[in-house]
Amino acid sequence: MTKPARVIYWFRTDLRLHDSPALKRALDLRPASLFPVWCWDPNYVYKHRVGVNRFNFLIQSMNDLSKNLTSLNPSTKLLVVRGEPTELLPELFKRWNITHLVFESDPSAYGRRRDSKVEALAKQVGVQVVKVQGHHLYDPVEVVKKNGGKPVLTMSTLQKVIRELGEIPRPLEPPENLPPPKLDPSSSSEGLEQILGELSESLEGLPHYQGKGAWIPPPELDLNSSELGGPRQKETDCYTSLSGQDRDFSVPTLESLGMDPSQANTPIQGGETQALSRLERIIKDVSYVSKFAKPKTTPGKSSEEASTTLTSPYIKFGCLSVRRFWWEVEDCKKKFKGKPNEITQTPENLNGQLLFRDMYACAEYAVGDVFGQVRGNKICRFMDWYLPNHYDDQGQKIEPRPPGDEVSESRLKAFREGRTGFPWIDCLMRQLVKEGWIHHLGRHSVAAFLTRGQCWISWERGAEIFDEYLIDWDPCSNPGNWMWLSCSAFFSQYFRLYGLSSFPSKYEGTADLVRKHCPELKKMPDKYIFEPFKAPIEVQRKAGCIVGKDYPSPMLDEKEAKEECMRRCKAAFSKGLYGDNELVLKGKAEAILRKEHGIPDPRGGGEGKGNKKGKITDWAKSNAVQPKPEQGKRSNAPGTKRSKGEEQEEGEEQEEGEEAKPSAKRSRNKK
Repeated sequence: MTKPARVIYWFRTDLRLHDSPALKRALDLRPASLFPVWCWDPNYVYKHRVGVNRFNFLIQSMNDLSKNLTSLNPSTKLLVVRGEPTELLPELFKRWNITHLVFESDPSAYGRRRDSKVEALAKQVGVQVVKVQGHHLYDPVEVVKKNGGKPVLTMSTLQKVIRELGEIPRPLEPPENLPPPKLDPSSSSEGLEQILGELSESLEGLPHYQGKGAWIPPPELDLNSSELGGPRQKETDCYTSLSGQDRDFSVPTLESLGMDPSQANTPIQGGETQALSRLERIIKDVSYVSKFAKPKTTPGKSSEEASTTLTSPYIKFGCLSVRRFWWEVEDCKKKFKGKPNEITQTPENLNGQLLFRDMYACAEYAVGDVFGQVRGNKICRFMDWYLPNHYDDQGQKIEPRPPGDEVSESRLKAFREGRTGFPWIDCLMRQLVKEGWIHHLGRHSVAAFLTRGQCWISWERGAEIFDEYLIDWDPCSNPGNWMWLSCSAFFSQYFRLYGLSSFPSKYEGTADLVRKHCPELKKMPDKYIFEPFKAPIEVQRKAGCIVGKDYPSPMLDEKEAKEECMRRCKAAFSKGLYGDNELVLKGKAEAILRKEHGIPDPRGGGEGKGNKKGKITDWAKSNAVQPKPEQGKRSNAPGTKRSKGEEQEEGEEQEEGEEAKPSAKRSRNKK
């Protein structure tokens, strides 16, 4: 007689009950006991940059999931165990007599390494492992296999491959009931409190977790510590007991993470309940869903009134199923009464955004651990960025990063804090810190500015900042987008940039967004809101904002910096070096590019204070006091009239909705 299944369902990237293929597989085993487990992984707590807003969203989502589990069976809840999964799960296998471990597969680099260790340990003790794809529309493993093992780098390639994989399955309904997590299914234990007490007692004798990541060196490193600029203000106490301080397997709190709850300022609330409510509101607007075009949405809105769906945080944590979203949108578009040509097509439409997410996941899976860095990354073009990652003699990344040149470090600090002297950039960075979210065109603006537009600082630094502050941070999409926007991969038209004034001026609400997040400028007239340094002094006085005193002066010359960056891009593209090139791995590539473009060091500005007290350079002064350019020479001032071609380059950018194809002929003309 086959013994009844005793199943651990390991929640990770799927904090929901609706459309959970992996949970359905677990229930198909007809388990006598089902243990819904979450491992509070110290590698995530200490070794990943995670800000207060994202931790708060995660905690809210876990609490919501636990409540929903209990609604199906009053004798169950989410069982949060504190410890390293590769250490703790094998103990649970033995102490809870587990027969099966079931989970949604995680194809990301960290997930693959963790899961392979857990699978090997489960096999040693006879526990069957069942893993099911559910985090993406298509399994990245299968897509890469169909693509000959190569990374998927364009939307057209992805679409070609997935045509062979068939239609996306319809979403599953949530379960109607769940077995309780009983140690002895035949026992009379019924109440949740009694069951939790027995489970906690079963873990007695196990050591409490004390380290900061079992297999991600160095063991003492805490990337979220205040010493390294992180949000942790005091020591954590979430690992003082395997089952929580009250021995009830409760969800940890921000306080237990050593973080200040008052710093969780985002209006974006976590959980499956919130996700489904948001989706329901979205699909009621048939016209919006049908005509949605991502590049045409405005970046001039806060998260409370976003022009996009703002479902990405819920998809990131699995609070919202990608298949549920896909089919709700597809079914909604069938109700559209307008002309067929009014319906936006892939990839600019809503479901196209899910395909971009899959594209990045497939690229990350094919590239592996180095996807989030330049060194060793075969798809990432090498550029001689300032402040790149540093590595030891064994090729291991050095954390914390050794400081780079003073000017670039001060520019990075001003960028992070929203004190660059360019209101559009400062507004977006302050919004990011406060709300944990900015519109995708806002992300484009700040990413281009930090990298190939003006600062020439490595996209790795920008990705780290997004790692910490974005609620919807994703291990594939975040580095993928930064490589795209820095023209390191996926996109090659480096001569197309976002103007720091011309671009936001095209969109509704951007001026008000600046005033909201840069209150120093709240009385600045619209004419100067994106370039307050050009306002005559009497206008500045009337607005109560003197540039260089109340608001920082620009930390660099926008036009001059852009021209230097173009020279650097031209040199990098002409050499054609990638992250896995031997010259890059041996540390010789930087000198080659510096010699090619002749710009060895960063220039001017950046005093560590956003130039708050710095002198306003001639180009940044108002037209009334700006020196006239010599006859026959073009002024570098942002207000100088440009040719039509120049305006397009500075103010516009190819969107993610467009195919990222290199344009060699056009590149040569622009060079």
